[in-house]
Amino acid sequence: MSTLAEGRNRVVIEAVTPEIDAGRFAIKRTVGERVVVEADVYADGHDTIACRLRYRKANASDWYETPMQPLGNDRWRGSFTVTELGRYLYTVMGWVDHFASWRQELAKRVLKEDIALALMIGAAWIEAAAGRAQGEGSKRLKEFAAALRGESDVGEARAIAADPDLDTLMDRYSDRRHATVYSPELAVVVDRERARFSAWYELFPRSCADGRHGTFRDLEARLPYIAEMGFNVVYLPPIHPIGHTKRKGRNNALAAGPGDPGSPWAIGSQAGGHKATHPELGTLDDFRRFQRSARQYQIEVALDITFQCSPDHPYVSERPGWFRWRPDGTIQYAENPPKRYEDIYALHFETDERRALFDELKSIVMFWIDVGVRIFRVDNPHGKPFSLWEELIAEAKATYPEVLFLSEAFTRPKIMHRLAKLGFTQSYTYFAWRNTKQEITEYFTELSHSETREYFRPSLWPNTPDILTEYLQFGGRPAFMARLVLAATLGASYGIYGPAFELLEHTPREPGSEEYLDSEKYEIRHWDLDRAESLKHFIARVNRIRRDHGALHYDWGLRFHGIDNDKLIAYSKCTEDLKEIVLVIVNLDPHYAQAGWLELPLGDLRVDPEQPYQVHDLLSDAHYLWHGARNYVELDPNLVPAHIFKLHRDLRREQDFDLLHVS
Repeated sequence: MSTLAEGRNRVVIEAVTPEIDAGRFAIKRTVGERVVVEADVYADGHDTIACRLRYRKANASDWYETPMQPLGNDRWRGSFTVTELGRYLYTVMGWVDHFASWRQELAKRVLKEDIALALMIGAAWIEAAAGRAQGEGSKRLKEFAAALRGESDVGEARAIAADPDLDTLMDRYSDRRHATVYSPELAVVVDRERARFSAWYELFPRSCADGRHGTFRDLEARLPYIAEMGFNVVYLPPIHPIGHTKRKGRNNALAAGPGDPGSPWAIGSQAGGHKATHPELGTLDDFRRFQRSARQYQIEVALDITFQCSPDHPYVSERPGWFRWRPDGTIQYAENPPKRYEDIYALHFETDERRALFDELKSIVMFWIDVGVRIFRVDNPHGKPFSLWEELIAEAKATYPEVLFLSEAFTRPKIMHRLAKLGFTQSYTYFAWRNTKQEITEYFTELSHSETREYFRPSLWPNTPDILTEYLQFGGRPAFMARLVLAATLGASYGIYGPAFELLEHTPREPGSEEYLDSEKYEIRHWDLDRAESLKHFIARVNRIRRDHGALHYDWGLRFHGIDNDKLIAYSKCTEDLKEIVLVIVNLDPHYAQAGWLELPLGDLRVDPEQPYQVHDLLSDAHYLWHGARNYVELDPNLVPAHIFKLHRDLRREQDFDLLHVS
């Protein structure tokens, strides 16, 4: 930019938010959500400036604009709503508004000769705008200019200058030749609602039959059970052929016994690779039928994407350059010393055939999209190149913007966050290991109130086939109930690995291990879904509460509240307009009853501190009448270790308030 141009572009735009890594990455929203943008916008001197938020679909050429409002100290704010799937762009524009500056000065002038000269200057600004306008707009502006030039009464002249129609026209045809436009243009990736609000249920299809290897038809018969618990995503571990060479046995034994099915993550055999189904599960047509049946229950199917191969995978013989070869002429198997995964070959991403490898892996995802899958859970994405995921996800969503990707990356925070920035729709978290009040409060405050929330959508899992935490091993039924409530209400998206979770599986393979004894990863399990101790009805109630209360559909409304017992945690979620408030209190101690005094910020919740208000426990259906900010709560884990309250502010306006239920 030349020195002359810099002198004319007087407006400075800085500190734009949200902006991820200087615009390198996009923020995330779902259809119907607002994007609230702030920026520091100012200029030299005392002139008035105009500030606009500009936005458009990435594939469109025309920009929409909305005014930004001053917040004080040269900070401005504006917002727009994303209404379609895909990618949006937004930026901030500012310019010196000479007409607005003139109008402010006119109001301050008192000398008649000053006012007469000011009217001539104002008329000139209006005439210049008329030259930029066309048709009726140009005509009206010329009329305003003439009226100013011909007006001798100061009051009338000021009334003409303040006319709202003139203001609208001058804004529409403002002189933007020297406007400053923030660079780079910033991006928003807009997903469907399930990206923000979802309840996942993971299970092994091969364990869905009695006394034999399950099939897709058996899995289809399990759908009513999953639907009754209220889940809307069923996630399947890999459904591809399983290798035989170096197949693992039960409890991760290095050698398989007769009939051991092997790990589904050891992908590939003579029956095919990543674009085939395991013969014992059924055919591709059987899988399509299962998807159709799931849709009838409003359930989507999420498929595991695992970019690794068994020694029997067709890639091994067809594309040997895609693997890392050792000096002894063998292929390097996967390992994390002292753990050895001899049934799995990792792909070699530094190969000279990198382009062909990338293209093939992308084709796997596109193959299953063509089959009808729209949600993918990606196994260990942190073990593959970042560039692969950025390229793969961008290309898939360019054609199918409704596709969602869940990152299963229990790794270092910066790597988890990088994967989210690169395009993963949702991300696994450290929730499973956040157990104390302080740990939970600090972690979820970060996820819901820092810049992280703009790109990192958390998915909370109290257990997975790989994770059986110490808390679940020793906490009994109350621990499972508490962790379910925490996962389902702290996060708008959560999941469980079942039936292990609802049937309270809690025995580790060995002391100090987080691996399950008799893990389904290595054997077929047969579950008695009707066991008396099952949590299926409790899970169904929690999921119904989630479904029926919009405050739980979002992460950003989360607020923690003071309670004078570290074994109790209290937090609320509110809709943006505060019309609905859900208050959750959980006993983190699975062994003993705990009590405490809760402090609520009544002003922030728009609750009149002088009036009683009602809290309705959506788990027990009990109603309580509370007064003031400080109220007593007590939770016995042997009953229900949590309250999920709906808060009713004004009892006089609550049509559903029944005095018989107040306690």
